[in-house]
Amino acid sequence: MTINILVPVKRVVDANVRVRVSSNGSIDTTGLKMSLNPFDESAVEKAVQLREAGVASKVTVITCGTQASQDVLRTALAMGADEAVLIDTSAATATLDSLAVARLLNAHMASREYGLVLCGKQAIDGDIGGVAAMLAALLDWPQALNAGALSADGTGWSVMCDDDTGTATWLLEGPAVVSADLRLADPRRVTLPSIVKAKQKPLAIVDATTLAIDLTPQSHIVKLSDPPVRQPGIKVADSAALIAALAERRVFDQAGVTA
Repeated sequence: MTINILVPVKRVVDANVRVRVSSNGSIDTTGLKMSLNPFDESAVEKAVQLREAGVASKVTVITCGTQASQDVLRTALAMGADEAVLIDTSAATATLDSLAVARLLNAHMASREYGLVLCGKQAIDGDIGGVAAMLAALLDWPQALNAGALSADGTGWSVMCDDDTGTATWLLEGPAVVSADLRLADPRRVTLPSIVKAKQKPLAIVDATTLAIDLTPQSHIVKLSDPPVRQPGIKVADSAALIAALAERRVFDQAGVTA
């Protein structure tokens, strides 16, 4: 089975940077280090591994955003992706939600043939994780979310995913949408020679307005706030004291468990 793989990626604040909500209730990313979303890194790595194993013939990375998003596309190219596409959403980028992204990806795929869409299960900025499922619905393709393992199986895909009871292995027939957990693949180190080579690989820029997609957001952020300050813990002398402390704070009652 030799197919083309599409890997949607996103530019987010680096995972090692601690963001703060400003006094006006927004997050200002000016001056903050931006990087490729970690879950998308795992997806890119797995896609490249599949191509190296002969399962895929080409890996295309794609993102929706401004011209600044070219940097994460170049990172993905340096990891081994073959080509990149930027759907330039310009002013609409600030309010771009999961459904709008899924619609843009679906429009892009209408004129191209892919056998697998492999993306991160969520972006670390919004943590919504809705693009994969929405895109699968638009394409009418089978889907597998939170994948920790993926392999080709005949004309389909064998995918191990987390579920409510632990893990489950699914067999998806034909083209499919799979979202990656961090366990799917450990991203390779990007070397200087690979960065230089990535500058020579094709990067297409598509104006979102040419796709005739309504980018009006269907979801809105009601409020942003920093998490409450964590209270200091306590030390207990033994297990009896621990049980007494838990009972005093009625921890099991709050969890819905009868003591």
